[in-house]
Amino acid sequence: MFNHLTIGASDIERSRRFYDATFAAIGGPAAQDDPKGRLVYRHDGGVLVVGKPINGEPPTVANGNTIGFRVASSQMVDAWHEAGCANGGMTVEDPPGPRSSPFGEMYLAYLRDPDGHKLCGVCWL
Repeated sequence: MFNHLTIGASDIERSRRFYDATFAAIGGPAAQDDPKGRLVYRHDGGVLVVGKPINGEPPTVANGNTIGFRVASSQMVDAWHEAGCANGGMTVEDPPGPRSSPFGEMYLAYLRDPDGHKLCGVCWL
């Protein structure tokens, strides 16, 4: 359904450290830089773009939004979460672990990136 997501960042190099580490933890490559100075992450059929807002205004986070990353295993979810916390992210909500939902069983973890964007690493069990 979606082609890509773009999120704002106030400090590109801080974001690069965070996202390079979290993508490496789930088997993804480091960022590619685009001509506008944004970080482009391509992994598992999806694209995430991280950069300073083109309009020159400060980046903001959206209340109620979560960006979910599909991860291959519960061990990779834990590694993703640990890498994020070690690189400027902050854990939020419950600790990483299994959850039940009307859509099935999953293992997930939540983080806030250095700019406050809410992220989720999820593995469907």
